[in-house]
Amino acid sequence: MSATLEPPPARNYEILPKTDTDGSPLDGDLLEIAMGPQHPSTHGVFRMDVVLDGETVVKLKPVFGYLHRNHEKIAENTTYLGSMPYTDRLDYFCSLTNNWAYALSVEKLAGLQVPERAEFIRVITAELTRLLNHTCLAGFLLQDMGALGTPLMYAFREREKILDLIESLTGARMMCNYMRFGGCRVDLPAGWLEGAMAVVENYPRFLDEFEALLSGNEILMARTQNVGKLSKELAISAGITGPMLRASGVDYDLRKVDRYGIYDRFPFRVPLGEHGDVFDRYMIRVLEMRESLKILEPALRDIPAGPIIDPKAKLRAFKPKAGEAYGRIESPKGELGFYLISDGGPNPYRYRVRPPSLINLTILEDMCLGHNVADVIVILGSVDIVLGEVDR
Repeated sequence: MSATLEPPPARNYEILPKTDTDGSPLDGDLLEIAMGPQHPSTHGVFRMDVVLDGETVVKLKPVFGYLHRNHEKIAENTTYLGSMPYTDRLDYFCSLTNNWAYALSVEKLAGLQVPERAEFIRVITAELTRLLNHTCLAGFLLQDMGALGTPLMYAFREREKILDLIESLTGARMMCNYMRFGGCRVDLPAGWLEGAMAVVENYPRFLDEFEALLSGNEILMARTQNVGKLSKELAISAGITGPMLRASGVDYDLRKVDRYGIYDRFPFRVPLGEHGDVFDRYMIRVLEMRESLKILEPALRDIPAGPIIDPKAKLRAFKPKAGEAYGRIESPKGELGFYLISDGGPNPYRYRVRPPSLINLTILEDMCLGHNVADVIVILGSVDIVLGEVDR
């Protein structure tokens, strides 16, 4: 029998003629490579088309859309409440803050009030989510640098403690479907506050150990300082938000600006960076975790008794009056907003998400130009994206 030869695999690179900035030819060639699509266990199904001069990046194009799930159009053909579980799938690390942003938009649209106890629960779950997100980001960033195993496992050890709390409250570890318009789905179970307080009291020890292991490490500093710098002017003009914006020195945090929920009751500071590089973006997350602990301690201590949902919220036959509303929160990755238009029917006439992961990804090329190809992975990791939110 004659063997059938398989066609050669398609190459993921292309050699381009090398030209100067004015288009005149130079010696040598540029190399165009496709980095990705990456496996979902990394930052998601994502590709970067990179043009290299040797190992130096001269052009980079992010390519996404592999995970598009038609989130917004599905919501326009689903009841308002029926869309709540879909928000879990945006940033699947932060489903509770996704829930809150969507609930806030609908509450503005329908004029619903949130009971005080529910406001406390929302702040507590949101700050636990911030701890979870930033802890995982630090672990993933170190893994992107080649520190395989130890930092990520330390981060996941602490993540499990928070996920246990979330599971005991909502019934799910990641896809929580917990918030409701005008409040929360269920009250805190017996012993939950004590368990959460124990996690919060022990978290500074973890942060101290983590920083002692990493923040002064000479390899980490060499790989992150003056790498992927983002200027304050570019960050503002590109609409960057969250820790990335604050790492560039811009004092903008929606918990302070909008004072949504009951954040005005808790004293906390907004950490700012000076250089806007990868190291600043790492340190801002570490410092923000310490500020989250300052919010959680009084919130857990002072949470009042009372109802957890507005009795006027008729969820089964929910039809807000015609109008429009935009609700936004400071999610762990930046400004997460939902824009809704109601025509008086049971589902939104228009449903639009403002995802921080997508907006923050738009300046990836600006941060990577002039750096080595190995730095691209680290810079991407410092952006902190989840493709479920990018593609929707």
